[in-house]
Amino acid sequence: MKKGVFAALMAGVMGTMMFGTTFVSAEAETPELKGEVYAFIAASLNNAMEEIQKNFNETYPDVEILYNADSSGTLQTQIEEGARCDIFFSAATKQMDALVDEGIADKDSVVNLLENKVVLIKPKGGETKVTGFENIPDAANLALAGEDVPVGQYSREIFDNLGITDEVNKMEINEGKNVTDVLASVSEGSNEVGIVYATDAASVADSVEVIAEAPEGSLKTPVLYPAGMVEDKEASDDDKAAAEVFLEYLQSDEALEVFEKYGFAAYVNDEKTDDTAAAEETAEPTEEASEDTADKG
Repeated sequence: MKKGVFAALMAGVMGTMMFGTTFVSAEAETPELKGEVYAFIAASLNNAMEEIQKNFNETYPDVEILYNADSSGTLQTQIEEGARCDIFFSAATKQMDALVDEGIADKDSVVNLLENKVVLIKPKGGETKVTGFENIPDAANLALAGEDVPVGQYSREIFDNLGITDEVNKMEINEGKNVTDVLASVSEGSNEVGIVYATDAASVADSVEVIAEAPEGSLKTPVLYPAGMVEDKEASDDDKAAAEVFLEYLQSDEALEVFEKYGFAAYVNDEKTDDTAAAEETAEPTEEASEDTADKG
């Protein structure tokens, strides 16, 4: 009888211990997240990131996301000069690579998230002789982002590869500090044509028309958007934890659906390492071997 009571008591204790352990573990998996996250984002990401912020705050209402949207070159300079930043989301790898080389951005945290396209636009219903990038010089003027702006760098690469740089340089050019400026100049009718990202053109489809995408082969540099952590000496432990979770969220299916809605494409690295290719080749049975195996089976 005593043995039975003792066994029952022990079972109850063990059950309580197990319940307590389970409860603590579950609570540890979903800690309360709070803090401030300073995210420097390329201007072309602004609309998508505003929606992503709202979605993120539905799960983490105590995390304040503070955006600074501008050209990636301007953002890079601000970060180098000591501006507070936790996450850098660039419209090109050049600016991110520079911060990694300087030890400001964490190389291990950097991920290529999105792809975009470069397009030539005109005001909605506007008249122009320009039919594509090849004959841009036929326009009276051109809205073009500056040389330190990724879309401006892409544009100039296209001009070089098409052999029209000298002709373009003779044009009347309205140089914008970022892609938003270029988009505004064209949508308002201040310029006959301009060069922006496909996502920007789609965001004001009632004001601009796409004349053409950059010709195949004219842009050797892929239009990639990398995101990564930046050293923030002013950040508290809570801030750093919140920034890490937000960067992870940007890579989630939920966030990528939002990006795709705004015209971005999720980046997929199709390149395989030599080791991977060799392993796959070794793993694939030859047609003769497959036939032999079938005969034996």
